[in-house]
Amino acid sequence: MFNVVGDVNWIGVLVAFLAFSVLGALWFALLFTKAYNVSLGRDASAKQEGSALFYAGPPLASLVITITSAVLMAALGVDSYPDALLFGLIVGAGYLVANTVTIAINPNFPRPLFYSLISGAYNLLGSVLVSAVLVTV
Repeated sequence: MFNVVGDVNWIGVLVAFLAFSVLGALWFALLFTKAYNVSLGRDASAKQEGSALFYAGPPLASLVITITSAVLMAALGVDSYPDALLFGLIVGAGYLVANTVTIAINPNFPRPLFYSLISGAYNLLGSVLVSAVLVTV
């Protein structure tokens, strides 16, 4: 069942990864910058000082998520747009959002539910986007 790496559309993976990365940049650097800062207990206008890990980590994680989704979609035979959207919703809500909430519920997050709302919504939308691109390209 999981001998499907050869069936993965690697061009689709690249396009989906780029779309997911652009979504992340827009989401956290443009659309929800202030709210994200507040969810982390920072001043709303605080500027994040980025390290190499800060800039490289999220895209690398997005690449892993994208490849994993592509392999699972190939193994499950997800090849239609409606099935891809459902797959993206299931993976997004069942794994990515749930894991985001689990990570946020600890004493280091001053506003865990607000953080979960912002980051979870990004992960859910990103999962649907990746799945849609993978079945389209």
